[in-house]
Amino acid sequence: MSDSIFTRIIKGEIPAHKVYEDDKTISFLPLHPIAKAHVLVVPKIQVDHFEELPEADYQALWQTVHKVAKRMKEVIPSKRVGVQVIGLDVPHAHVHVVAFDTIEQFRENEANDQPIDDEALAQMAKKLAF
Repeated sequence: MSDSIFTRIIKGEIPAHKVYEDDKTISFLPLHPIAKAHVLVVPKIQVDHFEELPEADYQALWQTVHKVAKRMKEVIPSKRVGVQVIGLDVPHAHVHVVAFDTIEQFRENEANDQPIDDEALAQMAKKLAF
């Protein structure tokens, strides 16, 4: 399997707006967030399906999801923080952590045809970073 875009981010080959990183996971903002706060939590080992992760990496992934969600609740006013595990867009297991107020926001698709607002992403990453 060739390196996914997420593996290239982990290796530092592609820049990203990082929020959190430890020895087994990395968290960063997607280029086209679906809500006021949207973070991707990614294991550092590349597998296509999250259930294929070795147990330690699986546990680390969900521990980081929990940390990111708690951080979102601390700094972003929202009714809920939810998670989505979809896995169709990048062949590398990942979890979307999304702060939202309505179910429509949570179910919204990324607007990939919109210009990337790098400054807004940088500001949000700074606000969420821990």
